[in-house]
Amino acid sequence: MSGAETYRHVTVLLNEAVDALNIREDGIYVDGTFGRGGHSRLILSKLGSEGRLVVFDKDPQAVAVAQELAAQDKRVSVVHDGFATFQTALDGLGIGEIDGALFDLGISSPQIDEAARGFSFRFDAPLDMRMDTTRGISAAEWIAVAGEQELHEVIKNYGEERFSRRIARAIVAQREESPIDTTSKLAQLVAQNVRTRERGQDPATRTFQAVRIFINRELEEVEAVLPQVAGRLKTGGRLAVIAFHSLEDRIVKQFMKKHSQHKPLPRWAAVKEADLPQPPLKLIGKAVRPSETETAENPRARSAVLRVAERTSGSFTEE
Repeated sequence: MSGAETYRHVTVLLNEAVDALNIREDGIYVDGTFGRGGHSRLILSKLGSEGRLVVFDKDPQAVAVAQELAAQDKRVSVVHDGFATFQTALDGLGIGEIDGALFDLGISSPQIDEAARGFSFRFDAPLDMRMDTTRGISAAEWIAVAGEQELHEVIKNYGEERFSRRIARAIVAQREESPIDTTSKLAQLVAQNVRTRERGQDPATRTFQAVRIFINRELEEVEAVLPQVAGRLKTGGRLAVIAFHSLEDRIVKQFMKKHSQHKPLPRWAAVKEADLPQPPLKLIGKAVRPSETETAENPRARSAVLRVAERTSGSFTEE
C-alpha cells in the first residue's frame, strides 16, 4: 500500500452510481473525481479490453493512486487537473464523444482526515484547504488579504452562515494583531462569533465549508463541466453526478431539468409541443439517496444525492 492510500475512504453510492452509467463493454467513460478510485475500479470491472476510462483529479495524492492504477491497466488515462478542463483534456487524449461520465463532488475522506491538508477543524494544522497543493493560494493566504465584504459574501453564500458578517468583521480585526494561519485559530475565532450552535455540528462547520468551496472554485467547476459533458455524450450516453451540498445539487438539478424540457411556448404560438425538437437530455429515474444501511456504516454519506440524465438525439447548444 502506498502512502497515498494510508487514509481510509469509503466510496459513496458505489453500485448505484456505476449502474446508472449503463456501461457498454467497449465504451469510453470519464470519472471526473477519482479520489481513491472506488468508482473507477468498478467501472473498469465492467469494461472489456477495448473500453477506456479517463480519470481526473486535482489532488496530487489521488493522482498518485490513479497513476499506479494506470501503470497496471492500459485502459486508464490520468489527468492531473480539475474537471473544468474536461474538453481540453479529452482533445489532448484524442477522444471525441464519450459513453458516460461520473462526478462524485465535494471532498474525500482522506483529505478531511489528513491533518496537514488543513481542511478540518478537528486537527490543528496549517490553514491550507487546497485540493491541489501544487498550485493556487491557500486559505490562510486568502484570509490574510480578503476585504471584509468579500469574506462576508463568501461565508454567507458558500456556507449559508447566518453570522457571516460578524465572523468577517472578527477575522479582519484579529489578523491586524496576528495572522490566522492555522485551522485551530480560525475555528476558535468562528466559535466566538457564532451565537447559536446547530445540534451535532461544530460552529466552524459552515465557515470551513465556505472557504474550502471558494478556494477550490468548486461551484464554478461544476457549472463549467456540465455543458462540456452534455456536448460530448453519445446518444444514449449517461451523466451521473453525486452531490453532497445543496448548492452543488441545485446546479446539477437545474441543469438537467433545463435541458430535459422544451422552452415554454408563448400562448400565441401555433406550434404544438409534440412538434418541437427533442430536448438534448432525458432524466433517468428520481434522485437517489444512500440507504439507511450505508449511512449507518458511513455517516459522511448521509447528505449525498445522485442524479442521472441520458443524452438523446436532440441537439445540444450551450447558452
